[in-house]
Amino acid sequence: METKVRFAPSPTGNLHVGGLRTALFNYLYAKKVGGKIILRIEDTDQNRKVEKAAENILDVFNQLNIHFDEGPHLESKYGPYFQSQRLSIYKDHIQILLDSGTAYPCFCMGERLDDLRLKLATNKEHIKYDRHCLNLSQDEIKAKMESEPYVIRMKVPDGEEVVFYDVVRERVAIQCDEIDDQVLIKSDGFPTYHFANVVDDHLMGITHVMRGEEWLPSTPKHVLLYQFFNWKLPKFIHLPLLLNPDKSKLSKRQGDVSVEDYLNKGYLPETLINFVALLGWHPKDEKELFSLSDLENEFSVKRINKSGAVFDVEKLKWMNGQYLKNLPIETIMKYAKPVFKSKGWDTKNTEKFKAVIENARKRADTIHEMIKPSIPFYAELEYSDEDNNLLQNESSQKVLTYFSEKLTGQINWTEAEIKLLVNETGEITGVKGKDLYAPLRISLFGEVHGPDIPLLIGILGIDETIIRIQRHI
Repeated sequence: METKVRFAPSPTGNLHVGGLRTALFNYLYAKKVGGKIILRIEDTDQNRKVEKAAENILDVFNQLNIHFDEGPHLESKYGPYFQSQRLSIYKDHIQILLDSGTAYPCFCMGERLDDLRLKLATNKEHIKYDRHCLNLSQDEIKAKMESEPYVIRMKVPDGEEVVFYDVVRERVAIQCDEIDDQVLIKSDGFPTYHFANVVDDHLMGITHVMRGEEWLPSTPKHVLLYQFFNWKLPKFIHLPLLLNPDKSKLSKRQGDVSVEDYLNKGYLPETLINFVALLGWHPKDEKELFSLSDLENEFSVKRINKSGAVFDVEKLKWMNGQYLKNLPIETIMKYAKPVFKSKGWDTKNTEKFKAVIENARKRADTIHEMIKPSIPFYAELEYSDEDNNLLQNESSQKVLTYFSEKLTGQINWTEAEIKLLVNETGEITGVKGKDLYAPLRISLFGEVHGPDIPLLIGILGIDETIIRIQRHI
């Protein structure tokens, strides 16, 4: 049988980094074994649905170069892939359970259920439904269904044990007495996650269910549903939690958690893929930098960790800096171009833009950090009183005057020739060390510390270099 996995987000907002980790692990496993990954949108909670969220999630995956084999954007015999469009399927399947007695209608609503939970909590008892409606006669059920709102619950077997195997945690056993009679169909006619995901996973041919550890306590309910329908169980793989550095669960209260947040802050898609892949999974050796294709070849579910994975932003930033410095310059130019254009800077001079990016990427860890070292090449420089005083002193004026006069006398300069001219300027003027380099760099770059003078002149061009120097003579 062909291996098939799925990523099934709810369209309630931006893609969470935890969701990306789940999707990525599913994707990598499918690629490693020659299987398929599908995208399914679990939008049965209509109250929390966010407009365009599904489209935005798909757009983020396209930016990350993760592509699905099936989903809302692709035609397939297994669709539709929005659960809200599959209500008739769930209706047919819940009827099977009603007919077999493994599900039943429940008319208990808000106030009674609240009172029940309070009573159980006060008595320190396991909080679960008391099956009040399970004792209704068929006539009572029929009458109430015609006049009252109701849900449909699963009937958990009494006195049994649910056993299943998880690839990461091996044998898991739960007593049925600890499992609540889970609501399968809500009063609005929409299925709950627990019911819809089992029906869809089976009908869509999912062979491996890989998801976050937070779903582990719900898995026995899903196993029971597979048994009620007499369906073959998929293999379960539960991924470790993502944690903050203080070991609390990763959440919005602690900072950015959406993939879009990090993309908008100048983190590269390549970095996010690499970083997230190492959250709860380890390679065979100490290697840390992987391309997506590297990960496709390297990934193994046997090396998924049990313990939680810390989301270390400092490590992410370091990794991003490595990618900025080592990816092809054309790739960095592509990512930087819209950011630079948003500043009103002209990027049409490709040769200059390339040189600016080459300089900036050595001095930054994110795309946005590349702005600061690039300002002097696109904007009017501002000088402090201290810098102006330095530029006006006698030795600085000697350096600027001689250097600009010699520079004016020749159109084309190589980097080596500019280095020789700097040395010649020092010898002729008698100015050495910092007193030689500081006035040149401040007049051209606005700061004492910065790129080498030949690099500055190469980016600015001879004409702009001469204009900037002569302003201070």
